[in-house]
Amino acid sequence: MSLPTIEADVQVLPADHPLQSGRTSASPLVTTYQGTRGAVTPIWMMRQAGRSLPEYRALRVGTDMLDACLDPAMASEITLQPVRRHGVDAGIFFSDIVVPIKLAGVDVSIVAGKGPVLPHPVRTAADVAALPDLDEAALAPISEAVALTVAALGDTPLIGFAGAPFTLAAYLVEGGPSKDHIAARTMMHSDPETWQGLMRWTATITGAFLRAQLMAGASAAQLFDSWAGALSLADYTAKVAPASALALSRVHGLQYTAPDAATRTVPIVHFGVGTGELLGAMHDVGADVMGVDYRIPLDEASRRLGGTVPLQGNIDPAFLAAPWPVLEAHVLDVLDRGRAAPSHVLNLGHGVPPDTDPVVITRVVSFVHDVAGDAAARGSDADAGTSATTSAETSTS
Repeated sequence: MSLPTIEADVQVLPADHPLQSGRTSASPLVTTYQGTRGAVTPIWMMRQAGRSLPEYRALRVGTDMLDACLDPAMASEITLQPVRRHGVDAGIFFSDIVVPIKLAGVDVSIVAGKGPVLPHPVRTAADVAALPDLDEAALAPISEAVALTVAALGDTPLIGFAGAPFTLAAYLVEGGPSKDHIAARTMMHSDPETWQGLMRWTATITGAFLRAQLMAGASAAQLFDSWAGALSLADYTAKVAPASALALSRVHGLQYTAPDAATRTVPIVHFGVGTGELLGAMHDVGADVMGVDYRIPLDEASRRLGGTVPLQGNIDPAFLAAPWPVLEAHVLDVLDRGRAAPSHVLNLGHGVPPDTDPVVITRVVSFVHDVAGDAAARGSDADAGTSATTSAETSTS
């Protein structure tokens, strides 16, 4: 697959951007993304905002999902809710991967219990040619929502969010969710020219969507490839990776001056579901940090990445409903395995299930900040030759 590349747009972030002003540049999340391991592992969770929170459900009554995403005040409030409740180390911008598709003018809706539905699937070269260009002025509600959120977050960083080109393309071709994405994968091989045109379109709109969030004040970016795990490494590398690289090229080169006077760029995270075999290829598209799902241990993920890449992950969401001692042991195991990487941001290996008790999330965050942080310090003492008490002897239940 040969897509035209866009050179990184080297640009200094404005003086009032949270990274440039120093509000978030020394935060545990940002420094960890940049490879510096702190005393305590920072934590946030994918889908931390949403159906698991009663305040979210109350706010969303009578409002369609995509309407909520495009209402700046509502999207900002939803983003802030889990930060207030749980004390996580970052907000993740509340949105949906199909928002840029809708903003471009494509007919798409989110059906409760099913997900995104497109009544007119994109199956032919004519369909791809008819896809509308995204007028970046349409991204104004996104920029406004980010600005509102960043103003309220203070020194807590906001992470920008966008769906990867393959996942967007899969929805467009399938017309909705699919178990195997056979229609999309068939187009990939049977009509490569049309596939390339579709991937160019999805890369363009999702890159613009992510860039709008960063320029409005987000301190990091995450590209989320929900369905890349359906691909072989060969297909991902040849048919998908160039489009992901094209999308991320829109957010490379956004520079700021860190507290140590070094010039740095906004960190980029890349995450996929079921992508343990694709980690190296996904990193190579231009990511600084690799998100890891719950199917592969973090120490093995780090080995596959050469031991040089900061990681994010990877508590199994199923453990959130387990008895606390079981969940606690799992969290400590993930933290321990995460020490194989240069640095580690604790997260789930996917998203918070909608029926999760919010009290559990708050407890995990507190545990990681307090007890697990103490355990890490004790581990460092033990490495230095001093005696240490095991986490099992000191952790609370």
